This record gives sequence, structure tokens and C-alpha cells, in this order.
Amino acid sequence: MMKRLLLTTIGVVTLAMGPAMAADMAVKAPPPAPIIPIYNWTGLYIGGNGGWAQNHNCVDFLDAAGIAVASGCRDRSGGVIGGQLGYRWQASQWVFGLEAQGDWADLSNQRVSLFDPTLSTRAKTSAIGLFTGQIGYAWNASLLYVKGGAAVTDNRLSVLDTATGAELAAQSATRWGGVIGVGFEYGFTPNWSVGLEYDHLFMGHRNNSFTVADPRLAAFVNDRITQDVDMLTVRFNYRFGWGSNPVVARY
Repeated sequence: MMKRLLLTTIGVVTLAMGPAMAADMAVKAPPPAPIIPIYNWTGLYIGGNGGWAQNHNCVDFLDAAGIAVASGCRDRSGGVIGGQLGYRWQASQWVFGLEAQGDWADLSNQRVSLFDPTLSTRAKTSAIGLFTGQIGYAWNASLLYVKGGAAVTDNRLSVLDTATGAELAAQSATRWGGVIGVGFEYGFTPNWSVGLEYDHLFMGHRNNSFTVADPRLAAFVNDRITQDVDMLTVRFNYRFGWGSNPVVARY
């Protein structure tokens, strides 16, 4: 009887101490959350671009009284190739930047004059420059942005004899205007990115004076050129990352 009572008492005490002993045991800490790097767009970058552009030119001749006589409009597309240099700052998912871009262009169009078919006009754009600010929104290594600023083009207008192609008069001019654009860029390595960009250049009107002995142009003292340019380019950039800090996130 005494033996049975002793065994019963030991069993009750063991059951009572079990939860308390389990509570005192150390609980293993969960593993730390993984640190996943986020692409950082901050830094100086340099790159190259190439693609397609279309030049839209309208030419008018002006007499001494300033009256315009339309000579015609024409579009001409061609290739562009060049480079860009810029700097970007990233704040959260917003990206801000400044960029300078220069391109060689082959945009030349020729048209028979509307007021005198024996004359033709040829307008050629051989270089394009852009100086822009950017604002974009980034999803890690993907960046969508808009840009705007100043544009400059190097142009030459020639008046030709339609039958022979001989140049009767010519003017070269550097023209300033504005540009707006939109682009998408993807960082496929920490420093390299590739993108696609569309830009529209508003070059406005530009008057040029000329002196020519040909009697067909004797009544005119100036020409006026209206120009717009559309550009679509593929871009590659290398970002140095100077002044940028790594951005990480825990998940």
C-alpha cells in the first residue's frame, strides 16, 4: 500500500513539473530575413545611342515687304548615331537627372519649288544636340522617365536649278529649339543598362538672308524654314556609381 502511494506521488509531481521545465527551455530564434539588393540609379553615366529620325521641313521665300511665298514641305527619314553623358539621383523610387546628348544625322530632303518648278530646295540636318532634365519612376532595375529641355540642330538650305542640280544659293545655320521625350531603361547588370527613347524636337521658324544673281530669285531677300524632328533611339549606358550608396531591403 505504501509503495503504491509513493509511486502515485512521484507520477503527479513529474506531470506538474513537465510544463514548467518546457517553458524554461531556450526557444530557437528564427533565421534572419534575407537582404535583397535594390538597383540604385544614382551616379554618373556615359553611353551611346543609335536609331532613326524623321525631319519635317517647310520652306518659304520672303520678299522685301516680308510677304511669304510657300515653296513646299517635305519629310525625310534617316539614321542617327551618337552618345550621351549624364548624372542621376534616386530618392526612394523617384529618379531625377541631367543629360547632354549629341548625334550625327543624315537627314536630307529635296523638293521642287511650288512657285517655280525650275527651282528646287534642299534642306539637310547633319547634327543634333539635346540638353535635358529628366524625372522618372523606378521599379528596381526598370526605369520609366520623361525628359525635356533645349535642342540644337546644324542645318544647310540649298536652292538648286531643277534641271541641272546646280546650287544657286545656300545658307548654313545652327538652330535652337525645344525637345520633349519619354524613355524606358533596364539595368541588366549593376552598372550597364539598355533603353529605348522617343524625342520630338520643336525647332520653330528661322529666317536666313541670301544674295543671288539668278533672276528667278531676284524678288526674294530671305527664306524661312520651319522644322520639326522626331527621333527613336536605342541607348546603352554605363553607370560609374560615384556618390551612390547601396540600397537594400528586407523581406
